[in-house]
Amino acid sequence: MTLTDTTARQRIRTLLVANRGEIAVRVIRSAREMGIETVAVYSDADADALFVREADRAVHLPGVAPADTYLRGDLILDAARKTGADAIHPGYGFLSENAEFAASVGAAGITFVGPTPDAMSAMGSKLRAKSLMAESGVPVLPGGTVTNDFNDEDLALLGKRIGYPVLVKASAGGGGRGMRIVVDPSALGEAVASARREAGSAFGDDTVFLERYVTAPRHIEVQIFGDTTGRVISLFERDCSIQRRYQKIIEESPSPVVTPQLRARLGDAAIAAGEAIGYVGAGTVEFILDQSGDFFFLEVNTRLQVEHPVTESVTGLDLVRLQLLVAQGEELPEEARTASMTGHAIEARLYAEDPAAGFLPTSGVLREFSLGAGVRADTGFAAGDAVSIHYDPMLAKLIAHAPTRAEAALALARALHTSRIHGVCTNREVLVGILRESEFLAGITDTAYLERHSVGELAVVPSGAERDLAAAGAVLALRAHRRSEAKVQRAVTPGFRNLPSQLALVRFGDGGAERDVRYRVTEKIAEISVDDLSLGRISFSVEGIGPDVYSVNLVVNGVRESLQVAIHGTRIDIDGRFGGVELTELGLLPEPGTQAAAGSLAAPMPGSVVRLEVSAGERVAAGQIVLVLEAMKMEHVVRAPVDGTVSEILVEQGQQVDLGQILAVVDDAGEDGDE
Repeated sequence: MTLTDTTARQRIRTLLVANRGEIAVRVIRSAREMGIETVAVYSDADADALFVREADRAVHLPGVAPADTYLRGDLILDAARKTGADAIHPGYGFLSENAEFAASVGAAGITFVGPTPDAMSAMGSKLRAKSLMAESGVPVLPGGTVTNDFNDEDLALLGKRIGYPVLVKASAGGGGRGMRIVVDPSALGEAVASARREAGSAFGDDTVFLERYVTAPRHIEVQIFGDTTGRVISLFERDCSIQRRYQKIIEESPSPVVTPQLRARLGDAAIAAGEAIGYVGAGTVEFILDQSGDFFFLEVNTRLQVEHPVTESVTGLDLVRLQLLVAQGEELPEEARTASMTGHAIEARLYAEDPAAGFLPTSGVLREFSLGAGVRADTGFAAGDAVSIHYDPMLAKLIAHAPTRAEAALALARALHTSRIHGVCTNREVLVGILRESEFLAGITDTAYLERHSVGELAVVPSGAERDLAAAGAVLALRAHRRSEAKVQRAVTPGFRNLPSQLALVRFGDGGAERDVRYRVTEKIAEISVDDLSLGRISFSVEGIGPDVYSVNLVVNGVRESLQVAIHGTRIDIDGRFGGVELTELGLLPEPGTQAAAGSLAAPMPGSVVRLEVSAGERVAAGQIVLVLEAMKMEHVVRAPVDGTVSEILVEQGQQVDLGQILAVVDDAGEDGDE
């Protein structure tokens, strides 16, 4: 199309990305393809992050906490002025839906890549947004806001009027932060207080509201796009029903239950919502779909969504490019106005978290980070990067696009299963299990899916025999590694005892268990037993393929197995057809002083102490909250394991703690001599 003089003057030449992680990388790469120079902003913790390396220039925001860095609009505007940026892309989260920030960007003569401040204000207050939608005839759920002058009686009356169960939601936020389900009216006060703290920390706004909670609905959202001509279009729906703690983890398009007729109704409602507020740019209108087929308005996200790649996959559009075109004053191009869907796309969010520990977030250095082939991978990390406790724990989004839903699901499962991720626990095994599970493959999904299916049922983890195989591969790789490192006695094997008739011994830690591997090698044949279970005579080959990385090929009972083994000091990571196994080489004698006192409360994750609920000397009941930690913008309570007395509080409010650090000690009432 021919650009007007006005449009030409609006052309973006330098774009500052006011975000971090994978969305910053995503925006930078699309901008680069359009010939736009990019500027990143980064905190102390992100100094060496991938998105900083990808940008043409980068400006430091002193500090670590979001409130000191990525939520500081004044610092971001200073960075834009310093670098001559003529546009700011907010990504998602942080300041992306902050109308005051958008207005300040415009007032500074800089283009904000997003909707107008008025549209953001209208939708930024979720209560006001619901009122506008009701006026437009869109079905809404009953609810109400919690104002600062609410007392306990006001809160109780509001909960009673709405009806239980009640959902507490952050007015300014999303992504599951600041959200709580309340079934018992007596728990409403604490749920609201906790949600407000979490929302304030994550979004800089602690306003929350209450809403009727619909049991086991589907979460359906519609991608909309508007331009400056007043046109608003629908780019079809996404089904985001697979959620944990209100955090979407698997998204897809199209929805397996949305018919053409329902799709038209959803699209019309979403377009009407956008037109009512003069929407410009990318936005998402979220609905819940109940079991009878009725849908209700939830909210409008006035930004690009985390899950936008599934829409890109089925439409063939680059939504970031469309955002930048619209921000330059251009009309939506023909390919967007006439878009249709092809095939099926599914996205899985890969998180640094430990499913076996209640999905607590994990942190550490990614010793290896190689994502499976054959799918799209959006990530803000590379091997060697550190996963911080200060930000959202998402490592990557993997997206599969295929002719059918089943093909997309199985391709995505394989890509996840064959990814090599060392250094942090992830939810990979659970994602693989969901994608291969029969109900999911049949399209029987809703927001209660993960309540019906336990982690133990879903997680695809290596079997005992596969862990034995991994241990065998590890000991053969260690043997080759030690031989290559040895300065003298190059033929001496690990565990050598100068007794040729006896098997050498290596002891591994495997989770909470110990595994003894005994072996003897003659030429290319190994005799190996794991915990006294013989694997027989195994032919093998070991080849170094990188620094401290080995390819190990085994033939066990006539079946050839290929493993990749990476050695990081005493930690050994083994990847194979079974996924990944991490072992730790142990000494043959126990380390002294490693036993914690009975009743010790250890930190379940690294984080900061938000609040102490009890004092030393205080009586507590089993399950009572002792203190509250915050990690990755979410609160986690630490409870008393038994009835007893708090004998020690070893931390203070605001203190940073490490994983496993002892926080407090509770003496068992049955052992402390109480009357």
